Amino acid sequence: MKEKLTRWHPVDHLRSEEDQVAYFNACIDDDPGDGCLIRAALGDIARARGMTSVAKATGMSREGLYRALATGGNPEFATIMRVVNALGFHLHAV
Repeated sequence: MKEKLTRWHPVDHLRSEEDQVAYFNACIDDDPGDGCLIRAALGDIARARGMTSVAKATGMSREGLYRALATGGNPEFATIMRVVNALGFHLHAV
């Protein structure tokens, strides 16, 4: 009997704002220092909420936001902050 495998993607599991905040905080904590996990988390959360609405809230084009948050993307810090604000998140130093 063959097993049927399905692709796992975090977007499928980021249904509530609590889940999204926990995921974002975990990625901040585990980021290796180059921002790759933070960028990926913001992209995943934006897709879960709807990239078009997040792009409008940031004042960016949908395509530009996809490019900035894609693997290998290198968004400016201002772009990261616009996305963080559009998602209603706040960054705090401890």
